[in-house]
Amino acid sequence: MTSVSPGAVGKLSTLDRFLPVWIAAAMVAGLLAGRWIPGLNTVLSAVRVDGISLPIALGLLVMMYPVLAKVRYDRLAAVTADRRLLWPSLVLNWLIGPALMFALAWLLLPGLPEYRTGLIIVGLARCIAMVIIWNDLACGDREAAAVLVALNSVFQVVMFGVLGWFYLVVLPGWLGLPQAELSVSAWRIAKSVLVFLGIPLLAGYLSRRLGERAKGRAWYESRFLPKAGLVALYGLLFTIVVLFALQGDQITSRPLDVARIALPLLVYFGLMWAGSYALGKAVGLSYERTTTLAFTAAGNNFELAIAVAIATFGATSGQALAGVVGPLIEVPVLVALVYVSLALRRRFAAGSALAAETAS
Repeated sequence: MTSVSPGAVGKLSTLDRFLPVWIAAAMVAGLLAGRWIPGLNTVLSAVRVDGISLPIALGLLVMMYPVLAKVRYDRLAAVTADRRLLWPSLVLNWLIGPALMFALAWLLLPGLPEYRTGLIIVGLARCIAMVIIWNDLACGDREAAAVLVALNSVFQVVMFGVLGWFYLVVLPGWLGLPQAELSVSAWRIAKSVLVFLGIPLLAGYLSRRLGERAKGRAWYESRFLPKAGLVALYGLLFTIVVLFALQGDQITSRPLDVARIALPLLVYFGLMWAGSYALGKAVGLSYERTTTLAFTAAGNNFELAIAVAIATFGATSGQALAGVVGPLIEVPVLVALVYVSLALRRRFAAGSALAAETAS
């Protein structure tokens, strides 16, 4: 998938230029297929990888590999030394994000306990997969994205169960609110991280090392990566079609419920992205790292959220439906924010130029 720059829309391939159209078409195609093709759900769910449909698992791996193959792994040390990036990311992802989703779920869904619990689970599952695509499209810092996603993965294994217990049992108890139980093991979360991040990360790293060793960096980045980039787009569209096909019947048969779940999600994604973007700019991060901070904080690991909700409450539960509605809202919202980010890129460039002129 090629990177998009605000002044180069006319130079983009047809695939990239009309990305929102393709994504919308994939969503509609998936919903219609799931609604009208008998037995499709059964076929797609027949084989699972760590609780996720095999076609979705394959789609995620395919779409993530090319982006991780673009990362210059020899530059990661510069990212890990940037405390202005790492600490805000940890605070946004593991303190503010879950707390915000908890507050929105209780404020906007007070009488719908199943949906409320499902949304809280979504808020606990920090993104380690699709965010890499949005960051790349918005011309964020690839190396920073790789580091933040890896950091989120470690915290996800350690903190997901603890935070689930806190937000579903402890905090509601303190506030005199109804409580809910969450049964999930650290090993299950670790397997999800190993499958959906570990495999494409290892493949991307080996591609970079072996490709540069055999042909050099110039060949690798000018010849190999553009071809591999197309695979990411096809993997993204395939994943969206399958994901929405699996839940097409639930989504189209319960539109009012979907709309009620969508409202807190829309508020959540907007507040997390805008707040993270403002924080990145306030602490003096570059456009690329501010963009990476915003997208890694706003995205969620819907694969894990859906798997946990299904395993704990059942495939037809309201909690599972809330997890399914997550990507239904996240995908179009974050695609729109890619274009918002690219528009803001001009302001960053203008601000930097003005600051340099003033200093001189």
